[in-house]
Amino acid sequence: MSAETTTKMDQNTGAAEPLAAEEIRAIRERIDEIDQQIIDLWQERARLSQTVGKTRMASGGTRLVLSREREIVERFREALGPDGAQVALMILRAGRGPL
Repeated sequence: MSAETTTKMDQNTGAAEPLAAEEIRAIRERIDEIDQQIIDLWQERARLSQTVGKTRMASGGTRLVLSREREIVERFREALGPDGAQVALMILRAGRGPL
């Protein structure tokens, strides 16, 4: 193989072309921003859910409301497909703790 036909692979992106590597870096930067938003929203939701649970229990109510949890699981399943149910269960657990 000659030096002309051998392309140097970008170690961070896996791309063989500099323009593709640059595009991948830009896309990954946006992905990282989205990931941070997801983390921030996840933490905010967990705090809000914990507050709801504490308020409900302080008023003499139940620890959780299963019909509400089923509604949330179904909403995620409809929006995200089969994996949506698992996502919803993880989100619910973050707010109320394990069952």
